[in-house]
Amino acid sequence: MPEVLPGAALAEVITDVAAGAGVAIGRGDVVVLSQKIVSKAEGRLVALDDVSVSGRARQMAERLHKDPRLVQVILDESVEVLRAERGVLITRTRQGLVCANAGVDQSNVPGDDVVCLLPEDPDKSARTVRVQLANGAAVVVADSFGRAWRLGQADVAIGCAGLTPLDDRRGTKDAEGRELTATVEAIADQAASAAALVRDKAGRESVVVVRGLERFVTEGDGPGAAAIVRPVDEDLFR
Repeated sequence: MPEVLPGAALAEVITDVAAGAGVAIGRGDVVVLSQKIVSKAEGRLVALDDVSVSGRARQMAERLHKDPRLVQVILDESVEVLRAERGVLITRTRQGLVCANAGVDQSNVPGDDVVCLLPEDPDKSARTVRVQLANGAAVVVADSFGRAWRLGQADVAIGCAGLTPLDDRRGTKDAEGRELTATVEAIADQAASAAALVRDKAGRESVVVVRGLERFVTEGDGPGAAAIVRPVDEDLFR
């Protein structure tokens, strides 16, 4: 993929690159987009020199040894700070996601003092690209998240359209005939993680086509990745 600039027509860029690579994207495919190119296309970039820093941000930055301008951006993108220690802010974002630093980061962003924010509405972003592709493929917007009880990051779906986000298998039987009571497969997250296996952070493989998930691709856009977010009242660790 070329560098994506604010205002870029993502579906058009994807179609052109796919055609040049001899890849035909069609019905039943899952097109996984990196969050970064979606955010760039939507102009979700902030120059830190333009940020007005509050007293709260300055205090937190001093304690966490972070740039106070960056801390301010993180706070602006959050509705709640859950943890602030060891140089990391764990927050609930305005999109409802719980993640480090509200998803704000500087990787693969032009300029030393520019940060990238999450899309305002990742599910809407996925729906928009899907409509414009007009080929029956599903679309997933993926971002890398840490896991609270495991080392390393894994890509998850923060937005999706045309893909069943969760496959509820409760009530079905296992191989021994026992009824499943808790199995709900995170299909959209697994598609995002599969796509990450063929990406390189410096390789510009920001669009990956995942095949073999036709049974989960839907005619309608569906509930989106918002359906995967655990409701606050079901959070056992708060």
